[in-house]
Amino acid sequence: MKDNFSKQAHLYSRFRPGYPQQLYDFLIHHLSDKKTAWDCGTGNGQVAAKLTEYFDKVYATDISTGQLANAVKKENIFYSTGKAEKTSFADDQFDLITVAQAIHWFDFEKFYKEVNRTLSKDGLLAVFGYNLFKINKEIDFIIDDFYKNIIGPYWDKERKYVDEKYATIPFPFEEIKTPDLFNDYEWEFEHVIGYLNTWSSVQHFITKNNKNPVDSIMNPLEKAWGHALKRKVSFPIFMRVGKKYL
Repeated sequence: MKDNFSKQAHLYSRFRPGYPQQLYDFLIHHLSDKKTAWDCGTGNGQVAAKLTEYFDKVYATDISTGQLANAVKKENIFYSTGKAEKTSFADDQFDLITVAQAIHWFDFEKFYKEVNRTLSKDGLLAVFGYNLFKINKEIDFIIDDFYKNIIGPYWDKERKYVDEKYATIPFPFEEIKTPDLFNDYEWEFEHVIGYLNTWSSVQHFITKNNKNPVDSIMNPLEKAWGHALKRKVSFPIFMRVGKKYL
């Protein structure tokens, strides 16, 4: 698994979007037990923190020490640094395993072997993420061009799985049909810019070219934004959920 996010961990915790309540409601509805959960690739701990509302204990792991240093602290979250593919967790330990916007970085075969070992008989694996946000036609055009043409060559090859909404990842589990979800925010212009700066491709561009590509779209983006203090920002959510085959 690559660590693309330690460098901008402080931005990640401030500007990355979360997930809608409907996502958690869906998962909880399909669980018979809610004792222990594992949030793998936890990043800033936003999903782990939400899971504490439902589970007695939440274990949260990530390879990024920078991310964990900026993660949400809760009494029943137990953070640790480590790879997704090899852990010291017990067999059949978890009622739920979640991976938010991270599974495309994993070694699928090795991680799924660990999932099958640590997931309880009736437990669920849920992998989910979000696509490119939408605001309005004019702004979306600028962002789409930036995404594809300016920083397009700087995305890691694994990014294709996000663009394909995880539909093309291997998923050897008894799958449960999931609903279509969106997460909507009211963001100021500065928040959008902050979010763009969390993108791994932007960081790769800066490393190679010694300049920030976001600066190249600042003026047209600000003009398209207009005089509105805030605008609605909508993130399409995708998700795959399944139980292990017994």
